[in-house]
Amino acid sequence: MKATIIVQNLKCGGCAKTITNKLLELENISEVQVFPNTSTVSFAYQDSGDAINVKDKLKDLGYPSIDSKNTLASKAKSFVSCATGKMSK
Repeated sequence: MKATIIVQNLKCGGCAKTITNKLLELENISEVQVFPNTSTVSFAYQDSGDAINVKDKLKDLGYPSIDSKNTLASKAKSFVSCATGKMSK
């Protein structure tokens, strides 16, 4: 199955790189695509629990879904995630 989530704080390729790398580490997640221009993350998963894990991981990285509260902590985490993505190879 495939899903697309609209997230907050997604601004650039650095963010996209971190999100892609971290989501591909999750079991049963593949075909990750991140689109900063539309703030969307698309992925393939096997069951609904996998999709929930993606949503939780995105929140942990500082990219909560559009239906979640965007706290100052989330914004700070996304800044760090973005910088990490820009510095990684």
